[in-house]
Amino acid sequence: MKMQGAKMVVEALKREGVEVIFGFPGGTIMPFFDFLHREEIRMVLNRHEQGAVHAADGYARATGRVGVCVATSGPGATNLVTGIATANMDSVPIVLITGQVPVAMIGNDAFQEADIIGISRPITKHSYLVRNVGDIPRIMKEAFHIARTGRPGPVLIDLPKDVSVAVGDFTYPERVSIRGYNPVVHDNSQQIKMTMELVRSSKRPLIYAGGGVIISEASGELTALARKMGIPVTLTLMGLGAFPGTDPLFLGMLGMHGTIAANQAVCECDLMIAIGARFDDRVTGRLSEFAPKAKVVHIDIDPASISKNVVVDIPIIGDAREILQEMLNFAEPLPIDSWREELMELKRKNPLTYHQDSAVIKPQYVVEKIYEVTGGEAIITTEVGQNQMWAAHYFRYDRPRTFLSSGGLGTMGYGFPAAIGAQVAFPDRIVFDIAGDGSIQMKIQELATAVINDLPVNIAILNNGYLGMVRQWQELFFEKAYAFSCLLQRPSCPRHCNNPNDECPPYVPDFVKLAEAYGAMGIRVEHPEDVEGAVREAIGSPKTVILEFLVAREENVYPIVPAGAAINEIMIG
Repeated sequence: MKMQGAKMVVEALKREGVEVIFGFPGGTIMPFFDFLHREEIRMVLNRHEQGAVHAADGYARATGRVGVCVATSGPGATNLVTGIATANMDSVPIVLITGQVPVAMIGNDAFQEADIIGISRPITKHSYLVRNVGDIPRIMKEAFHIARTGRPGPVLIDLPKDVSVAVGDFTYPERVSIRGYNPVVHDNSQQIKMTMELVRSSKRPLIYAGGGVIISEASGELTALARKMGIPVTLTLMGLGAFPGTDPLFLGMLGMHGTIAANQAVCECDLMIAIGARFDDRVTGRLSEFAPKAKVVHIDIDPASISKNVVVDIPIIGDAREILQEMLNFAEPLPIDSWREELMELKRKNPLTYHQDSAVIKPQYVVEKIYEVTGGEAIITTEVGQNQMWAAHYFRYDRPRTFLSSGGLGTMGYGFPAAIGAQVAFPDRIVFDIAGDGSIQMKIQELATAVINDLPVNIAILNNGYLGMVRQWQELFFEKAYAFSCLLQRPSCPRHCNNPNDECPPYVPDFVKLAEAYGAMGIRVEHPEDVEGAVREAIGSPKTVILEFLVAREENVYPIVPAGAAINEIMIG
């Protein structure tokens, strides 16, 4: 078939089964949109390109499918950068299509030209600059293949305008053959046998699982293995939902804000089985004291992650689901009752706690009420900071793909557009973005996207008037000098004020009025007894809803391990 390059891209998206695209049009990408609007593929018009890539990211995490995002050249493409880096750090499969100036003008500082290939190369899994219209079918096929296979990640396709309007032959490949990209499938039978021998001889084994378990759809196998052998489980932030949060074997999240039981288990275990996790610094703390008594088995699909931070005793490279299925063949109950009881006792004696009185709303209470009212069935997205940690601790995730958060990059503004992506994917599910009053304003314009698309996303803003996690660190580690973390600070305020009072403006902005200005519903909650009713009202509404909870201003996230400390050097407040 003869067709224009832009139509080839649309046709390739259809062949890949793409049902929804997030994006924002502009000059160089207009030929693509001209063909797209004649097709049945749903186009969600975001109000900012960063919002579009986060929405594609949320869609991908919630569904397990490849998210698709489209933007124009220059500023449109550069506005994607933070979202690309977010997806890359968390191994999220996204195909990004950007417009570009004509090939002959590249490098001449043309209007709305930016070298997005050079800019994004360190934060993409792969990138393409299309110079020949005949290459489009192959490139599109390869992009989706690369994005979803091996360790998933974002792939960018830069499409010059002259290539998009040129005419060529369209033949879509049935298979992909890329020299230099063949994710290796190893025969791991010997390593698995060695691992199971270690498991049988261990007295204090521990499973430490991360987001890779969810990506590989291995949550069922992980749960079956842990229960069959009776091995306690701890999860990373990205792994929440990979193992049921209500299971007695679950110790909670580990790391900087990990539970005492989980962090102590890491320090006392004699065997650590790491699955789909990368031993990042927020998990390990001081590396020299991480799992000091343990043999370490590391299961991961990415060879580059093996022994990168922690030297392991048995590396197993491959798909987590396939490996866990094989391990299940050798699994049997372990005689480790005393180890389990020791950890269960730690868990009982050191629960996550806070004090909710009648005077002021505690943010933890809000998250707990969302959990109770929804029966734990909601999809939760978060921004970054205190709201993220409270959402991780006080909502119990029993299923994968129900907790969507920026883990590696820690991107403020991620949660709301990601919630839009999840709600587009699952229009009948309850979706909550648990946000802070600082982070929600990073991408607040996406309210227009949610409202115009009739998406009943609920935004629970834990409004404390601060950049909360910055303020907490300033309190704990900078002698309570709240330098530029108060969102209510005016030029007339004392420069070193750390004592908010009745003279501070109550709302900046007024989120209820802001919601109404966009056509959403706004609910302000000031008293603890009104929290549950407000949550019920929100989920009963067909509208996009902002729930603004005026919470305790100086409430802190605990536990916390100071930066650079050992994982068991825990501050509990």
